[in-house]
Amino acid sequence: MTLTETTIGELMELAGRYPQARSALLPMLHLIQSAEGNVTNEGIEICADILGISAAEVSGVSTFYTMYKRRPMGEHHVGVCTNTLCAVMGGDLIFERLKGHLDVGNDETTEDGKVTLEHIECNAACDFAPVMTVNWEFFDNQTPESAVEVVDKLRAGEPVQATRGATITSWREAERVLAGFEDGLADEGPAAAGPSLAGLEIAAANGWAAPSIQDAKEAPATGEPVAGTKQGAAEQADTARAESETTAEESPAETAKEGKDD
Repeated sequence: MTLTETTIGELMELAGRYPQARSALLPMLHLIQSAEGNVTNEGIEICADILGISAAEVSGVSTFYTMYKRRPMGEHHVGVCTNTLCAVMGGDLIFERLKGHLDVGNDETTEDGKVTLEHIECNAACDFAPVMTVNWEFFDNQTPESAVEVVDKLRAGEPVQATRGATITSWREAERVLAGFEDGLADEGPAAAGPSLAGLEIAAANGWAAPSIQDAKEAPATGEPVAGTKQGAAEQADTARAESETTAEESPAETAKEGKDD
């Protein structure tokens, strides 16, 4: 496949967005994947020409980061987190079930070209473990059964909604967004929910808040925490923990242990 003049123009546009053109390489590679289905040799050469660097430098970047693919991808990328927490919460079972259900191995694509399956590292969503992604959109609190249902809908062309995010489009369309070209779906679906908001809810219940800019300016320069602020709350927690540790050290069990050691 040959890159179109439109895509080449967009690559040049990306390079022009940065004070140092080579800073655009990562989004440019995402755009190559959007247009070609993977990072191709032609795409590497064109990126190198536009940025005035060597093809070897571009190739080095495209093979270092796992989000860049050198083999053609399926219509959808399904990633199952198998990092520690997700794994023990069921991620390994989900991955094994999907491998058997789709009849593929890791980083392989189904015969119909619909799904590429990959085990991936931490998605920074441990509070929703086990987590699966489809075209980098979150699917939280998954089970082997729910994961199979998602991939079956994808293969059937049925609408699929991310747990926290937009309606699923395709991997190529998602790659275009990562390149920096909006698809108008940024505000679709919830962005945060459940455990992610627990800290905010605790702060609200206790009346904790960060100081306003004006309060910070007017606060005395004594180093003392401002009452009712985030810093004050943190220091209160530290004090409470220190007191509890002191109490534990002075407990009869600890005193008897020290006497025995003497």
